[in-house]
Formats: sequence, C-alpha cells, structure tokens
Amino acid sequence: MDTLQNIKTEDKNLTESLMKKGVKYTMASWTDMLGRSRAKSNTIKRLPEILSGFTRYTPRGINGIGEMNPVEEEVTAIPDPSTLAVLPWDKRFAWMAADMWSDKGEPFELCPRSILKKQISEAKKLGYSATLGIEPEFYLFRPESLNENANELIPISTSAKVAPSPAYDVETKLDAANFLDTMTDYMNEIGLEAYAFSTEGGVGQYEIDFYYRDILEMSDKMSLVRLMAHQVAKEHNLMVTFMPKPYDNLWGSGAHFNMGLYSSADPSLNIFRDENKKWTREAYSFTAGVLRHAHAITAIANPLVNSYKRLTPRLVDGSVSWAPIKISYGPNNRSCMVRLPENRPAIENRSVDPAANTYLVSAFMLAAGLEGIREELDPGKEADYLTYDRSDIPQLPRTLLEAVEAFEKDPLTYEVFSQGFITDYVNTKKAEWEEAHLQVTDWERKKYLLYF
Repeated sequence: MDTLQNIKTEDKNLTESLMKKGVKYTMASWTDMLGRSRAKSNTIKRLPEILSGFTRYTPRGINGIGEMNPVEEEVTAIPDPSTLAVLPWDKRFAWMAADMWSDKGEPFELCPRSILKKQISEAKKLGYSATLGIEPEFYLFRPESLNENANELIPISTSAKVAPSPAYDVETKLDAANFLDTMTDYMNEIGLEAYAFSTEGGVGQYEIDFYYRDILEMSDKMSLVRLMAHQVAKEHNLMVTFMPKPYDNLWGSGAHFNMGLYSSADPSLNIFRDENKKWTREAYSFTAGVLRHAHAITAIANPLVNSYKRLTPRLVDGSVSWAPIKISYGPNNRSCMVRLPENRPAIENRSVDPAANTYLVSAFMLAAGLEGIREELDPGKEADYLTYDRSDIPQLPRTLLEAVEAFEKDPLTYEVFSQGFITDYVNTKKAEWEEAHLQVTDWERKKYLLYF
C-alpha cells in the first residue's frame, strides 16, 4: 500500500495525524515470557495494514519458552490502537500493545496479553473489574560495573554507600535526579502519572511510584516502562537492571503488585473496602485465594533462578532482608507475602519481583483471588509480628525448581494456562534451574576443596 486510498477513515486519520507529528515507524508489540518487548517496525504508511493483522511472527523459542522450530506455525499480531504511544525518547516510533492470534482464529497459547484478558472476562462474569498498581525497584549503575575486574555494581552516586542504608537518602537521590527526571517526564507522556521517586535500601537501588490503572492498561504500560528505563539509562550513559538480586549482600528488588477490585457495573464502587473504609469479606477471601495458591504463583511471580536469592530472611551479613518469604498476611507486615495496606484499597502481593511478566502474574493472582471469593475462603488470623523465624507459618518456595513443581501440580494452573503453555513453561524453567544447579561455584571450591 503506497497511498492511503480505500482504507477505513479512522485508520487513515490516525495515520495522517502521526505522520504530521513526525512519526516514521510503527510497532505492534508483544511481550515474551520474560516481559521484554518484541516487535517488527513498519513504515507509518503501513499502519492501516498493521491494525488489520499484517504482521506475522514465529515466536516459540524466541518467546522465552519452548523450542525454536523452523516449521512452526506463524501467528499474527493484532494491535490495540487504544494503547498507541509515541515513544517519548524517539518520536520516530509509535508503539502499540498487540494480541497474538493463531491461523485457527484462536488466541496464541503463549500470548501473555491474551492469557490475562481471559481472566478479565472471568472477573466480569462475577461482576468485577480489576485495577493494578506496581512498585518496581531497580538498580542504576555505571557501565564500568561490567568490566571483568569489577566485583560489584558501581553506583552513580558517591554517597550511595551511606550507612546503615541509603534508603530515602536525599543526596543519593539527587545524584540520580537527571535520570529520574527524564523517566518521570516520559512516563507522564505515555499516560502513566509518576508522583514520587526515592532511593531504596540497596546501594544504587531506586523506585519510581505511579498511579494505578485498569489491570490490562497497567500491564501494557509496564512492558513499555521496562523498555523505557533501559533507553533512558543509555541517554545518561548509565545502565539499569531489574534483576531480582544482582549481588549477594545487596537488597533484592521487588515489584509489589497492588490489585484492586471494583464493580463492573459501577466502577466507583470498591469491593475491598466498605463505606467505613474497613476491609470487606471479599477482601479477606481474595487474600485467602492468593495464599492458597502461593506456591504455584511464585513460579510466575519469581521466574528466575536468581529470584530465590531475594526470597530469603537475611542477607549474607546477617541483616534482615525485608523480603516477603512467609505465606501469610498482615496489615503492615513486610515479612508476609500479602499485605493489606492502610493507605489504599488494594491487596498487595509483595513477593513479585521485577523480572516477572506483568500479564502472567496479573492473570494468575486475579484467578486465585476470584476463586477465594467464589468459595468464601478464610485467610485465617493476620500476622502482626516478624514471621521469619516462625516454623508454624509455611514458607514460599526456596528454589525455582520447587516453585515450578508446585505450579505443575496446582489445579488452578490448568484453568489459567493452556496445556501447551504449561508444558513449555515447566520444561524451560526446569532446564534453567538444572543449568544453574550444575555450576560449581567459587564459594563451593573455597568451602570444600581443601577441607575434603
């Protein structure tokens, strides 16, 4: 198509509007299992064709799970025009979130966005709509950290190692102000209003806070935010990582999920808080559902071998990690998996880390919570004490293998994901764990080589 003739008026108008803004390329983007954006780029004149399903992919294997197959079936990307955003850091490109469809006219079973949309439909059947807020933490560091002789991340701030912790330290934050300022500007441009940023407990660790959105919209924007952070870091000659635990004695990075539930008939009616701002029966039952399936959810919410280096009660120096490791809940208890925060009408899952695919975690957590409501589950007594050393409270999986085995056994897994997805995900993650487990580390040699 070399002209804009014989196409729908709204598509033609959108294309012409973007061309006037200087946009030259468009992307129908999908996320792989690791939450990374994937897409071809097409010239802007092809936008009407892109909207009707012009772009095709062979995503299995490339998608992060399964094996690449040169004769595999192609899938079609159908973008959602309501998600269109001109990339703030490179206005030549317009980005859209896309669903992946098979040639059979069905959602592609490895499409994270389609998996979430299925659970959104289930919520709607019960009269609910869901919202999501995320608190992603990340490390910002200098590229020299990747030199062969570097044994730690080199923070951009000379004051980042302030004792006992750089958390909330103003000088450390101001040293990163250029990066943080650019990020907040760009986030606002894509409709994700950032209202705060701060340093966290790790040396070079930061967090940007932004307002919650509809669960699908937030999942779309989160995949774009992760891409944005890497691009903004490059603009400032820095690097950023969402790896859950970069070094053994650094704090782990979380991405706490704050899920809200509203009436689909009346979006102003919050299901989790009553008119007196007290937690409702539905809030406790939703919490109970999440706790019931905690082991299986962990395989999706903490998808890397490295994720489980974060889910420990203490760092190597013996200091408290602040990580949520116990399958319990509390009002202001950060040692629990689930928190019922006092300042917002949402259930906070603190176990999720920033390496997780937002769509997949959202789908599984929502399904678990809805099951809790349907069955009127009781989460038991809340924990208002440090749970780390309590043997009577079950613990989240300690390894990726343990989590994946629980994922494979949980009946809810088979309601949220297809058999093909489950088979590919389980096989891929077991292989990842085995690859890591087979490595003989320097720690092992120092500990055992001469002694034995």
